Amino acid sequence: MDLLDAIRSRRTTNGPFEDRPLDPAHVRTILEMAACAPSHFNSQPWRFVVIQDQATRMQLADIAGESMQKLMAGGRFWQRYRKYFRFSKKEVDQRGDGILIDNLPAVLKPFAKYIFTERGGELMAKFQVPKVLGKDARKLVAGSPLILGITLDKSEYKPDDLSGMYSLLSLGAVMQTIWLTATSLGIGMQFISTPMEVEGQWEKINKLLHIPEEHSLMVLYRLGYIPQTADRPTIDWTSSQRKRTAALAYANRWDEPFEPTNDA
Repeated sequence: MDLLDAIRSRRTTNGPFEDRPLDPAHVRTILEMAACAPSHFNSQPWRFVVIQDQATRMQLADIAGESMQKLMAGGRFWQRYRKYFRFSKKEVDQRGDGILIDNLPAVLKPFAKYIFTERGGELMAKFQVPKVLGKDARKLVAGSPLILGITLDKSEYKPDDLSGMYSLLSLGAVMQTIWLTATSLGIGMQFISTPMEVEGQWEKINKLLHIPEEHSLMVLYRLGYIPQTADRPTIDWTSSQRKRTAALAYANRWDEPFEPTNDA
């Protein structure tokens, strides 16, 4: 796949992957390309934990499912991320950002606009949505043939020092390199992020993966081949919309929008 095509087609895979392991050559290519990412003074502060062992993946799936259920039941998720939710194409066209919630259980569709409110949280609890989403999350992680953790070396990653910022910049470069390489190989990716938002869950993962004290586990992804057709998660969204270049870029000074010849 052409690099520009990979950038344009890169998406988060919310649904399940094919039930087959990743080609070892593909795994090797992803890691080799990740190692080519830039870093401050070529420090290469990142390390990769490649998890393919079934027993470990099942334990991670349990943690992910439990985290999802607790996060949704607690209500913090809705409060924290409500500003990103869109419920109509008109809203998406106007804003050009966020996520379009376009897949909901039939019983919740009449209440779509109220779901992500305090009242809506009570409604979702009544219909046991947190429990359903927890089961969905567990199933998605359990069905992922590869889970990839990325750490940063704490001797470089110092949040209160400039080296901490540089380490995060290099981590971003690594993540994008991995995602584009995976896209070019027909491999989907998704963050396993909910354990980061529930107290104690990320620590469980660190312990399970034997992450040393000298390293900080920063992100966890699930990877797998994208099927031609698959059922969507119980609550799902799309996020292909993007703001116009002129709304994001400025020419020479902040009050002068940058207008490319062929704006997209």
